[in-house]
Amino acid sequence: VFENVAESYDVMNDMMSGGMHRLWKDYFVDLTCVGPMSRIIRQQQQQGKEVELRCLDVAGGTGDIAFRMIEAAQCAERSKSSGQDCISVTVCDINTEMLRVGERRARSRYGSALLDESKALKFQQGNAQDLVPQTFAPNTFDIYTISFGLRNVTDVDKGLQQAFEVLKPGGRFLCLEFSHVPHATFQQLYDLYSFHMIPTMGQLIANDRDSYQYLVESIRKFPKQEDLQARMEQVGFQSTKYTNLTGGIVAIHEGYKPL
Repeated sequence: VFENVAESYDVMNDMMSGGMHRLWKDYFVDLTCVGPMSRIIRQQQQQGKEVELRCLDVAGGTGDIAFRMIEAAQCAERSKSSGQDCISVTVCDINTEMLRVGERRARSRYGSALLDESKALKFQQGNAQDLVPQTFAPNTFDIYTISFGLRNVTDVDKGLQQAFEVLKPGGRFLCLEFSHVPHATFQQLYDLYSFHMIPTMGQLIANDRDSYQYLVESIRKFPKQEDLQARMEQVGFQSTKYTNLTGGIVAIHEGYKPL
């Protein structure tokens, strides 16, 4: 599906959400606290301490979330100095075309030093269901994010288990995903818009109705907020919670891997 829409992905997101996806993603990255943590870690590094912050953004091929984290952590500014950055963001996606678009945008926006010298940003092909040990070692990352990608994982429970495995003890999982509207009247209006307008926009803008028909159907099949929270707890996450945005059109789920 996403090989077909990689180049028009951001345009379609703007059209489908009226630009709201940018606000959702901004808020999502604010919740990661990557900015404040990075400032503390850089201060500790200046004091001679060996510290790092490793972030993994899964299903993030075009870089929307990763770029926000890079900017929050001021990695582009840091890349002007020599040596490897103690802050890093790895974008992992199963789709090589999405990764190609993301890396091209990164080099255009930040320059190649960020990827080739400071190595603060990396692009890695991988399957959310088979991260450990195929792509990454267990207990590798401090933060795991997945934005509008978990519903595309064939086995959601296996995806959650892999997120748990790849996080360090104390690591944090955050998921931004389309969800379920609890208000009946709002749900009816949302369904009318989703099933009739979104596939039509996909046809007109991306010349791909089928991919966006799949998008709408995948949202409806995705677990409800409470169900996803329970499934997170089943694989071992603790202190779990979810936050509805825009009346439940999207939700953010959070949890921690125990120490």
